[in-house]
Amino acid sequence: MDPVVRRFLVIGKVQGVYFRHSTRLEARRLAIRGIARNLPDGSVEVLAQGDAAAVEELRLWLQQGPPDAQVVEVRESAPDGVQLIPKGFETL
Repeated sequence: MDPVVRRFLVIGKVQGVYFRHSTRLEARRLAIRGIARNLPDGSVEVLAQGDAAAVEELRLWLQQGPPDAQVVEVRESAPDGVQLIPKGFETL
């Protein structure tokens, strides 16, 4: 089965609450490759590549995030253009 690539934009209180680190741990548990990065507007962008079921499980996890996060919305889209996906999961 071919891996899927999805881009998630997580909106809410998601910076300064270990969101990226927690996302990296969850992605590694699910064998997902990708990136999590803070954006200037206070949101977190997650680029995820992996088995469709694993990426869906990550999407569901992103709706809650770590204990101190307050997720308001998770927007999902196909990635813009060609994205370079790291071999593991990184935070930027």
